[in-house]
Amino acid sequence: MTILPINPLLRVCLAFCTSGLASWPAASVAQPVPGVPTMGAPISPAPAQGARPAPSPAAASPGATSPRTIGWEALVPADWDPMKDLKGLNLSILNDADPRATAAMAKLREAWDKAPINPAIVGQLVRLPGYVVPLETTKDGVKEFLLVPYFGACIHSPPPPANQIVHVLPKSPAKMFSMDTVWVTGVLTGTRTDSYMGMSGYRIEATQVTLYTERPPR
Repeated sequence: MTILPINPLLRVCLAFCTSGLASWPAASVAQPVPGVPTMGAPISPAPAQGARPAPSPAAASPGATSPRTIGWEALVPADWDPMKDLKGLNLSILNDADPRATAAMAKLREAWDKAPINPAIVGQLVRLPGYVVPLETTKDGVKEFLLVPYFGACIHSPPPPANQIVHVLPKSPAKMFSMDTVWVTGVLTGTRTDSYMGMSGYRIEATQVTLYTERPPR
């Protein structure tokens, strides 16, 4: 199985949701896995007020015929900080049984389920790698699934923010299994879907779903 490293900020978010507040100091210094291909640049916290955002790569036009290969950071608005609701809370003094910790987790979950999408990427023909979370499977294959940025998301750990989940509808059932690593190609839309495995902020009606290789399929 191909293991794709997650970006540092999502690694912190993942540890926070799965292990609780006690894991926060260790999680915050976690490093990408060496020797395996990266899925994209890290998601950065929101820039300071008045700061000029970093320039984005040249975008493919909505009518492009060749897909643009993107990473998960492209799905996040430049000014969105997924941890802003925890600012001002001293995480180091709280344990998982503290009511403030429970309230913080609930607040964070609500914010992540409402996470905003990046309007600049909507409508583009893209190619994105990720892990498969099946939603509907038949004898012919997977008819519907969620694409997520790290192994175990929505299955062994809580869902990531909605802008880090893509609802995928292949043009024909795909022969794959849960947590397979794949490339998905198709037009990205801002359609939100509330499934039993998590809230997704995007949708792709995929023209192509292939097993992951370091070089995207042509």
